[in-house]
Amino acid sequence: MIEVADIFRKFGDAYLAAFGDSMLPSHKQAINAIINCRTEAMGGHLYECDSCHQQIYSYHSCKNRSCPKCHTDQTNRWLELRKEEMLPIPYFHVIITMPEILRALCQSNQIDLYGTFMKACGDAILELARDPKYVGGLVGVLMVLHTCNQQMLHHPHTHCLVTGGGIADNGSWNPAKKGFLFPLKALSKLVRGKFLVRLKQLRPDINIPKSVWQQNWVSHCTVWGKGEQAVLDYLARYVFRIAITNRRIVAIDDQTVTFRYKDRKKRRWRTCRVTGMEFMRRFLMHVLPKGIHKVRYFGIWNPKNRQALKQVRLLFVLSTPPVADLTVDSAIEQTKTAKVAPGSPCLQCTTGTLILIKSMPRPMIRPP
Repeated sequence: MIEVADIFRKFGDAYLAAFGDSMLPSHKQAINAIINCRTEAMGGHLYECDSCHQQIYSYHSCKNRSCPKCHTDQTNRWLELRKEEMLPIPYFHVIITMPEILRALCQSNQIDLYGTFMKACGDAILELARDPKYVGGLVGVLMVLHTCNQQMLHHPHTHCLVTGGGIADNGSWNPAKKGFLFPLKALSKLVRGKFLVRLKQLRPDINIPKSVWQQNWVSHCTVWGKGEQAVLDYLARYVFRIAITNRRIVAIDDQTVTFRYKDRKKRRWRTCRVTGMEFMRRFLMHVLPKGIHKVRYFGIWNPKNRQALKQVRLLFVLSTPPVADLTVDSAIEQTKTAKVAPGSPCLQCTTGTLILIKSMPRPMIRPP
């Protein structure tokens, strides 16, 4: 299988030669980490089977958040923690998209604009949900920032998991109406207003086009059904998603890279062929600088509201019969190979066990 690392190894030197002086440090770090991930350059361990004496090298992961080979274990641990916070209620999937006219500003002001955008989305959802005409309580919002579409073009938007109900002022639970959370037109206008007001306060030096005030901000809302399993499926698909996964890369030659993408309007898979330099440009466009948190929590999922969440969970536990333990959906993309550890069965003979022979530290980088 062709990997993003293979593309970076082939075109990375030329890309750095052309744009290295103007690249963000996070982009250079991502290139280096992805190329070296699970190679000798990262260090690792050497194991040997006590039966067939087959030796197996297990190299360390880079743990860069843009690497397509990392984060499976991290995702599973994160999902286990979130499973403890889920409530046996319906959930809503809300998507809010930043208008195209603002996307160019995001490229040069990522920390401020992405942060302002996420805060505006979260605050708008909480404000509308508190309205007695809709939910009339404090809902929970788990928000994930995505910056790309299927073709790795710049398309900033937030995926929000919203509880189908909220905590009222008297501490009781107010369920949302069946299949309805709040009007999307009101949400779009509120997000737009909060974003622009907050951005003017934070960055008065940024010139915001006047047309942004009149332009509609696209938003969608879908009912995700009742139950923690549906929620886990959602989380597994969206939380740690990167620009492109290895399995979508179809071919690579001396000049170009071909990858698959899903045409959502026609509901079919297509292929896109770009130069190796363009592939790297698109991929690195979505490597976020240090300081941007892609996942944020609002409302009852905010850490400061943990006590209120515990009380609500207790109410549901007392009012509903016990259910079987849920496991993470097997459809989670397994981009990481099986872990090798002392005592693991040998993959060669299947009868012996692996014994740690030695640790291989990461090679020291000598100065030129």
